Amino acid sequence: MSPIRLLSLGVVLLAAACGVRAESAPAAVFPAAASRPAPPWFADSVGTATQVVAVQGTGGTKAVIETWQRTGDSWEPVERNLPSDIGSAGFTDTASDDNPATPTGVFTLDWAFGTEPSVAHGLDYLQVDGDDWWDGDPASPNYNTHQRCAESACSFDTSLSEELNGYSRAIVMGVNSSHTPRAGSAFFVHGTDGGPSAGCVTLDDAALVRLIGWLRPGAVIAIRR
Repeated sequence: MSPIRLLSLGVVLLAAACGVRAESAPAAVFPAAASRPAPPWFADSVGTATQVVAVQGTGGTKAVIETWQRTGDSWEPVERNLPSDIGSAGFTDTASDDNPATPTGVFTLDWAFGTEPSVAHGLDYLQVDGDDWWDGDPASPNYNTHQRCAESACSFDTSLSEELNGYSRAIVMGVNSSHTPRAGSAFFVHGTDGGPSAGCVTLDDAALVRLIGWLRPGAVIAIRR
């Protein structure tokens, strides 16, 4: 008998002695690689931002807010399912002075303000009074910016503008950062009064205090229907 035949016979005899047929040996099983969680919906649209306030519509003038923190390539939720009211006309893809809707997209969150003392730990905060305005006059060269003046001395039409001492606390959203006339002004994140806004994003006061304290420069807000 040839050496090859002898070797094959030895393998078969060894398998039989162990009570296992050679052709029925089980296949090796390897553990599956751990799957990474899917990134949040806004991940590809916020650039290098490490803090995101995510606003997701839930129907009509309602939405939920989540806050997210990025470390390296990993996103982790900070708070979830915060109820929110948006504009009385729902969402819009194009902001306008004539449409009380909340614009969709990604916008900066540059600074905060209010009549109440600051609760910020990194975000710039301005405590305002009756001389603080948000210029909403489309004929003004300072349209869609903060201005400070006594009402009788303002160079813009105050009837078209926001008197900022009506807000206990709010965060400025960078909507219409090009200051294009009639393309929308005075978009804020502010406390809710129990109903829809004129285009802002609202949430309850306690959550707003936490949000202002958490935000740092470079944070953005991402809004979708």
